[in-house]
Amino acid sequence: MTSSIAGVAVITGASSGIGEATARHLHAAGFKVALLARRRDRIDALAADLGDGALAIEADVTDRDALVAAAEQVKKELGGADVLVNNAGVMLLGPFSADQRGDYRQMIEVNLLGAITTTEVFLDQLTASGRADIINISSVAGRTARSGNGVYAATKWGINGWSEALRQELLPTVRVTLIEPGVVATELPTHITHESTNTAVNEMYSKAEVTADDIAEVIAFAIGRPRHLAINEILLRPSTQV
Repeated sequence: MTSSIAGVAVITGASSGIGEATARHLHAAGFKVALLARRRDRIDALAADLGDGALAIEADVTDRDALVAAAEQVKKELGGADVLVNNAGVMLLGPFSADQRGDYRQMIEVNLLGAITTTEVFLDQLTASGRADIINISSVAGRTARSGNGVYAATKWGINGWSEALRQELLPTVRVTLIEPGVVATELPTHITHESTNTAVNEMYSKAEVTADDIAEVIAFAIGRPRHLAINEILLRPSTQV
């Protein structure tokens, strides 16, 4: 990556998958990275592995008080955010029924409200930077809804619409980029609670060839463009995915 800036990147969901891979790529490119996630042991291990310039902060994106405390820590210890990667998310697929109502609420609170709240909390730091980027991780499901993914798709369609409005509000000081991956080899499907859906989706994901590193490279590329160029939206799928 040839970066046009180096600064401080805040990454939610940094304990695994795309979040962890993005942290590694940006840190290697010269960024200080704030690793936000609920699983403290994992982000502590990642911060230790990365070394200087990596800060582990235990925070749940559904808890605004925790995010406010995280933002204060980022400001105090790293100087403030220049990049925010809204990566935290859950994919709890299954048929639409009352049995899944807890999963529906969790997806809405994490995938949609979590990204919105995190951005709101860090927005002052990002606008003060004068050269900031917001990366919102959406999904192919933000464009194509399928049987069994209705509420998940609703959260991703919501992210897409919000991202476009936010892009228009914040330009040119803050660039907003929407990343829409297809199937990626991560632990995302392992948390599905509906048994038959879990089996079917994990079977598909077990064959995934696109990795979290592939997505992280795309994110790093978008952030590294000269400030006069904004990449607004990137849709990417495995070459074999319909």
